[in-house]
Amino acid sequence: MAALGLAALGWAAFRPAEGDDGQARATVAGLQRDAMSDRFARALQPRAFDFPRDHGPHDEYQTEWWYYTGNLFDASGRHFGYQLTFFRRALVPPDEQATLADRESAFAFDQVYFVHFAVTDSAANDHVAFEKYSRGAAGLAGAQAVPFRVFVEDWSAAAVGDDGDAGHVRLTAAQGGYAIDLTLRNTKPPVFHGDRGLSQKSPNPGNASYYYSMTRMATEGKVQTPQGTFTVVGNSWLDREWSTSALDDDTEGWDWFSLQFTDGREVMFFKLRQKQTGKTTFAKGTYVDANGRTELIRQDEVTITVLDRWTSPHTGATYPVRWRLTSPRYGLDIEITARIPDQEMRLTQRYWEGAVTFKGISAAGPAAGLGYVEMTGY
Repeated sequence: MAALGLAALGWAAFRPAEGDDGQARATVAGLQRDAMSDRFARALQPRAFDFPRDHGPHDEYQTEWWYYTGNLFDASGRHFGYQLTFFRRALVPPDEQATLADRESAFAFDQVYFVHFAVTDSAANDHVAFEKYSRGAAGLAGAQAVPFRVFVEDWSAAAVGDDGDAGHVRLTAAQGGYAIDLTLRNTKPPVFHGDRGLSQKSPNPGNASYYYSMTRMATEGKVQTPQGTFTVVGNSWLDREWSTSALDDDTEGWDWFSLQFTDGREVMFFKLRQKQTGKTTFAKGTYVDANGRTELIRQDEVTITVLDRWTSPHTGATYPVRWRLTSPRYGLDIEITARIPDQEMRLTQRYWEGAVTFKGISAAGPAAGLGYVEMTGY
């Protein structure tokens, strides 16, 4: 979202649209072409990824994010979901971005960073979300490749260990009686979506992002809620994406799925929806086997059918919360269910992002697992 993996598609880029409830509804305007887009770099062709450099910021592109989600359990089996997502948005094109030496004030800035933090406590039927914004200056917010770190004030993702690698990080955030302090270690090679990391979002050149993921990060640490502090273990997923004007003008929103199978496989799939009809205009995904080998999933190879919906009593928005996903290519026929229906992110922008569970069959036999789903434009 989240990437387009969609997990993400750049909330920092969004202009809010007022709904009937007076709350901003997430739109995709900031990921469509604007007056400054031609002055930023665009994702036009596959590139050679350069690590650790590409774990850090890409200020020559308008929008970027570091998107962590995960499913965690304590010793009794109590489930927690979490999201910690950092966004960067450039305010001016690269040719106007000043160097630190040129700034008259340490507080002058040309990048805005913000972060969304959410916790789902399934047993308590509880989901909360918080956000922070800050300027990318004066030590208030920023990102760097080595040692890896991205932060907004005291919420951060930072490398653990002397090598400073982004594949071994500590996530920390706390607000309102909720907190996470988690250590993540990547257990599989990075996954490059689309054409070697060039993730096309429409047939038009430049409507694309550079997009990679760490699809299975072993996770341990603590989750705090008003009901106590819980020692947890589980798996997380990181989406990394940067782009300039990635979407067509007629795109309303998207649905993004990240699925981690109990047998070590993963699937990412997203679909974009057209404004007038709500029909899918573009969709793609990635299949990852247990050893990390990847395959591109085409739009016509997956069918997603909504089985149930939930209407928010807070905003009046209606979201799917149960789906059937089928793919003859992989023999997949699974039912995906939200851990709890209300995982709506009621922040400056409103959207739905939440933990899910799934079960069914695949060509290899029974299939089951956990994941995250993001939905915008509802």
